[in-house]
Amino acid sequence: MTIQDWGITYEDLEPHYDRFEYLCGTSGTAGNLRGKIMDGGNPFEGPRSRPYPTPAQAQPFSHTLFGKAARELGYKPFPQPSGNLSQAYTNPLGMRLGPCTYCGFCEWFGCGNYSKASPQTTILPHLIRKSNFSLRDNSEVVRINVDRSGKRATGVTFVDSSGEEWEQQADLVILSAYTMFNVQLLLHSQIGQPYDPVTNTGVVGRNYTHQTISSVNGFFDSKKFNFNPFIASGSIGMCVDEFNGDNFDHGPHGFVGGGYVGQVQTGARPIESTLVPPGTPAWGADWKKAVKDNYLSTVKPGTGVHGSFYAYRDIYLDLDPAYKDRFGRPLMRITMDLKENEIKQNKFLTDKFAEIIKAMGAEKLAVQYRTAPYDITTYQTTHLNGGAIMGADPKTSVLNKYLQSWDVPNLFVMGASAFPQNAGYNPTLTVGALAYWSAAAIRNQYLKNPGRLVDA
Repeated sequence: MTIQDWGITYEDLEPHYDRFEYLCGTSGTAGNLRGKIMDGGNPFEGPRSRPYPTPAQAQPFSHTLFGKAARELGYKPFPQPSGNLSQAYTNPLGMRLGPCTYCGFCEWFGCGNYSKASPQTTILPHLIRKSNFSLRDNSEVVRINVDRSGKRATGVTFVDSSGEEWEQQADLVILSAYTMFNVQLLLHSQIGQPYDPVTNTGVVGRNYTHQTISSVNGFFDSKKFNFNPFIASGSIGMCVDEFNGDNFDHGPHGFVGGGYVGQVQTGARPIESTLVPPGTPAWGADWKKAVKDNYLSTVKPGTGVHGSFYAYRDIYLDLDPAYKDRFGRPLMRITMDLKENEIKQNKFLTDKFAEIIKAMGAEKLAVQYRTAPYDITTYQTTHLNGGAIMGADPKTSVLNKYLQSWDVPNLFVMGASAFPQNAGYNPTLTVGALAYWSAAAIRNQYLKNPGRLVDA
């Protein structure tokens, strides 16, 4: 493993976590308010300075039943914090969001009610009113330009929808694409030394990580249970955190890391949600009957187990030697597989999750462990991390603790590409907090005295 410290503490980030939650209007129940453990929330969370901006969403039947079963097993379930708002909310920028209507078409779709925290609802309408803000859609940056010294960015080159190439000059460049594209642009722009897994030298592409997830489908007696699974939002559920991070003793289990587990069914769209019990034919009349009989009485977590994924020397990103994109540039290549540690961790978490689903009253279970080799045909989240990581040493990181490039001081790189490894949580909140943390450093330190904010 090549796990390493982030270079900052939770205490550094907490004000920025808070600011991002209040931008989004996040719905949730505090579990640790200024060090005091609160009933109904996650008792394992770090201390927060104030409650969530909006209360937790009301939980549908299957989620409530999961919470009851978890409590009876001795756990402390809590409602999953949500970017789907439980009530109307106006954020600090004056953007107004409506309450979620539990339409069931959410996590992969836009929201007609303005009930979901996304750039279109929380910040873009505010920005486009500013005279010094411009947005270029249908454009793709293909290169970060640097001067002859290679130590200063001069702007970016981008291509518009007609295929014409343009140069945008800049005194400060903030790279904030998706994880893979952040790394690809750094490599194409020859900023930072590419990682070499053989010699374990270089930094760009190093410490790429995924997320170790799995699920357990529960089939209940249709005469006794009607879950109406089509009533849901994109981030709703009841979770337990007893098996995340250092919340439990790993000694007897033979792995490090962990994750949270929860009944987080986010909707049951009829074409996607045709779950049938084990042993059902894969097609034909019996299959159709099983779909009909089980649709309303099946618990189908979106991803019930969200586990950590630690960094390894031989898991990395680099430029593909054969495949190219539409501009003739090498595509990003992922070299990875699931390791013994993550497989053991996942089995442990999945069995704990299955235990709770069984306690809910499920007659049959379909347990889906995460195993090697990695299978790209099975959806395993898009929570990809690392490749342009932050840290305290330029020999093992691309960025310093303010997300500033060690090599090009007027370049800052935002996003989950900065994560040295993936913890047992989803990345969005930390991505937002790090962006606010970096922006504060840019405004309060860099703009007053441009240059390196941390000595190497």
